[in-house]
Amino acid sequence: MDIAVDTSAVVALVAPGDPWRGAAEALIAAIVYAGHRAVYLDCVAAEAVSVVVRRMEDKRRTVGIPALLHVLASLIPESDITWILRHTQRLYPDILALVRSSHGTLNFNDALIALVCRESGIPAIASFDADFDQLPWLRRLGQPSDL
Repeated sequence: MDIAVDTSAVVALVAPGDPWRGAAEALIAAIVYAGHRAVYLDCVAAEAVSVVVRRMEDKRRTVGIPALLHVLASLIPESDITWILRHTQRLYPDILALVRSSHGTLNFNDALIALVCRESGIPAIASFDADFDQLPWLRRLGQPSDL
């Protein structure tokens, strides 16, 4: 089974001192151990870069940004990225409708991820973001026992 990996899990694996790191490591390990494929979407990689860089800037530790980007590129090699952003224009009305129907709890990226998962037959997402719980077609996995 394919399981999408959300930005919250990717950032937890990469960002120094992230409180979700242990949970993210255990969750990804459980996915792989169970024989599932972790799917990394391009919009997740892009958002993870932005979040990690912003956190480093906020901590005034910009000197560490190249090393973190290297870790991120090692975690998600370009060859392992599923490129979906080209679908954004086609899905734009549906993305806005999903953001609207969630009263903004799902942001643009989350709505894009959810819709692509639905279209691609990806039934689950590894995420610490409970906003995905409102979607009937996408099961959120927040810990190994959710598998």
